[in-house]
Amino acid sequence: MIDIRQIREEPQKFKDACKVKGFYVDIDRLLELDSNLKAHKQQLQEIATEKKRVGKTIPDLSQKERQSALQQLSQLKEQEAELQQQAKELQPQFDELMLEVPQPPADDVPFGQDDSQNVEIKKVGKVPQFAFEPKDHVQLGVALGIIDIERGVKLAGTRNYILKGDGALLHWAVLRFAIDFMVDRGYVPFSVPVLMRDEAMTGTAFFPGGEEQTYQMEKDELNLAGTAEVPLTAYHMGEILNAEQLPLKYVALSSCFRREAGAAGKDTYGLYRIHQFDKVEQVVICKNSVEESDKFHQEILANSEAVMQALELPYRVVNVCTGDLGRGQVKKFDIEAWMPSRGNYCETHSASKLHDFQARRLNLRYKDPATKKNLFCHTLNNTVIASPRILIPILELCQNVDGSITIPKALRPYMNGRERIESK
Repeated sequence: MIDIRQIREEPQKFKDACKVKGFYVDIDRLLELDSNLKAHKQQLQEIATEKKRVGKTIPDLSQKERQSALQQLSQLKEQEAELQQQAKELQPQFDELMLEVPQPPADDVPFGQDDSQNVEIKKVGKVPQFAFEPKDHVQLGVALGIIDIERGVKLAGTRNYILKGDGALLHWAVLRFAIDFMVDRGYVPFSVPVLMRDEAMTGTAFFPGGEEQTYQMEKDELNLAGTAEVPLTAYHMGEILNAEQLPLKYVALSSCFRREAGAAGKDTYGLYRIHQFDKVEQVVICKNSVEESDKFHQEILANSEAVMQALELPYRVVNVCTGDLGRGQVKKFDIEAWMPSRGNYCETHSASKLHDFQARRLNLRYKDPATKKNLFCHTLNNTVIASPRILIPILELCQNVDGSITIPKALRPYMNGRERIESK
């Protein structure tokens, strides 16, 4: 959420943010509601002051004057009740619009309408050239008996799958490696709930706007989170932290759930766009400082790049354009792995910098030792690894002519030292 004072001072900046990010928010209506609420609050304060003044005079008044004063108090109370009712009706309209105002992108975010206009920053690793006709991950997985999409669909519908045998072991190996990697880098590991209250979803800016992508448990008033970003970032919701505690660096492994609403007919083949997956997520909560945020944005990106390099997967990093940014993101880097069957680099990680956008919604603050004021924290997050999507490049890039898979060296300790996955 944005500080309303910023919107008052620079309304055009937020109108421009709506335009370049592709969100429609009536900023003029928001400011009108804000002005009306301010006026109501001012009038209510004046009425309260007047009520207090009149009340103090009553004991010293004559009977006739007292009756007049009591009548005046009655009129003031009626005016007060009317203004309170009007404010009560205006406040939800104001709050709703405030939740929809997007964060303006950083100055160095490229302008663009969608992910096709993201700007490449660098490429790392060499795309292998095969001396044979390579298979895609589904062909490899079925032949090796490690992926079963047909039965996954039979059990749970489209965009579902089953990993079994070495497929399940490889999936868990990737996740365990990623957790160990991040713990070695000083991140505190969490095991978190995936059923979240609306407050946590709204606080992390997935609501409003992400309801169609979310599995909602209406009977229990809970939601299945699409990422551990939600519980990790909301963990300190409503708290005032000590400045000495910051930065907080957290990592969690969780199952993630996404309805993929609006993606009918898109990426329906294989393991790329699915309803349920597991992900290791990193979150940083730091001081209210652009410099601090920039530093940790580079850090969380470097963490994920190091994981990709350890897995020996070729990838590129892109600076995400304005039209592909979320509502709260100031800036985002995507890591895209090379996937032979898709003939392109495809997204596997998203590193987001949100400044105080989430913290304001979560009322997540810290006490500044210099000013003794409570300041809103800055938050950042990035994928460490998400599986089974990452299995696509692992299987396809590490395949051999006989259909076996060479296990990346970093994962072999988690696969009982084995070097290959072979047909049994």
